[in-house]
Amino acid sequence: MTGDTAIIDTAGLEALVSALIRRGRVVVGPTVRDDAIVLAELTSARELPYGWGVELEAGTYRLRRRTDRMAFSHSAGPQSWKYYLHPQRVRQWSADRGPDGTVTVTEEADRPPSYAFLGVRPCDLAAIATQDRVLMVGPHTDDVYRRRRVGAFLVVVECVEPGATCFCVSMGTGPGVHGSYDLALTEVDDERGHRFWARAGSEAGAEVLAELPRLPVDAATADAARQAVDRAAGRMGRTMPEVDLRDLMRDSREAERWNDVAARCLTCGNCTMVCPTCYCTTTENVTDLTGDHAERWRRWDVCYDLDFTHMHGGPVRQSGRSRYRQWLTHKIGTWHDQFGMSGCVGCGRCIVWCPVAIDITEEAHALQAERVAGAQSEADAEETPERKGHP
Repeated sequence: MTGDTAIIDTAGLEALVSALIRRGRVVVGPTVRDDAIVLAELTSARELPYGWGVELEAGTYRLRRRTDRMAFSHSAGPQSWKYYLHPQRVRQWSADRGPDGTVTVTEEADRPPSYAFLGVRPCDLAAIATQDRVLMVGPHTDDVYRRRRVGAFLVVVECVEPGATCFCVSMGTGPGVHGSYDLALTEVDDERGHRFWARAGSEAGAEVLAELPRLPVDAATADAARQAVDRAAGRMGRTMPEVDLRDLMRDSREAERWNDVAARCLTCGNCTMVCPTCYCTTTENVTDLTGDHAERWRRWDVCYDLDFTHMHGGPVRQSGRSRYRQWLTHKIGTWHDQFGMSGCVGCGRCIVWCPVAIDITEEAHALQAERVAGAQSEADAEETPERKGHP
């Protein structure tokens, strides 16, 4: 039943993957490939990145060897689960013209696999919930996302070692698990061995957990796991300013800081590509050389693209300054107005994968400092000579 707990070891983790595959699920999890920890289909828990960690900084990502066998002590990689739930390219329909000129349109039949996501970070769990709100709640739902999301089995792994660019505590999304999941794991590796504190968060999770080989009940492991998560919360590499970010963005529309970031930003859109919550798309039509076959594809789009706001007469946001301001203002400001939550979960991917090392937390702190300085200048200007102590 929901709430069941157990202590498992690496053999139990292997049994978990096997149990999910037996249920007909495609298991996706982290693995080492091309000098990065990426998400890929797994056939065995042995493919997990045991003994690998990462070094992160603004514009920097490097693998490093660890001195232990931890499988999940690495921060968010270049991919998020958005790649599987909200794929980069989806064919929507195709059309063929026959010899008699008749055109037949065939709608694409999207039959996604039944996914099991192994190693979902708490920040990425929050990102999935954010995309649920955007793409599945309201009058206009996304059928591609819904078919992939409904029934997906989520195995969340709490963070015990945050990266230098992580700030999930500021956004209230980690390092401990919050929200809905099927199984939650917390990894412990100490003098008593390498093991996982596992908890079921759903009936489906409890059913799978009941099949796994268990170690003897051990309250000390659960305590060690909780303490590791608590320590991680105190070791965040980044923070957001402790202010209402919606108000900050509203008050910073004309800030000078936008000019500074515009001088550095390449408007490449890397930050939106790696962001686990960005959801914008566009459509493109393609034909073959004969003109008898045509297809319509939906693909990711970015608000940094000039064509993103193109209307009759040209794009609305012509400058890099305006496009970066739009992205950041929407991400941590007006997203609240649209969806009742923040569009940022504190994963830090946009910091790591920005080629010129623009840091969303640094920009937010700079905007707050400028706002405070402006308010102080206004207060000084209003102060009378008498109040300053002059005759």
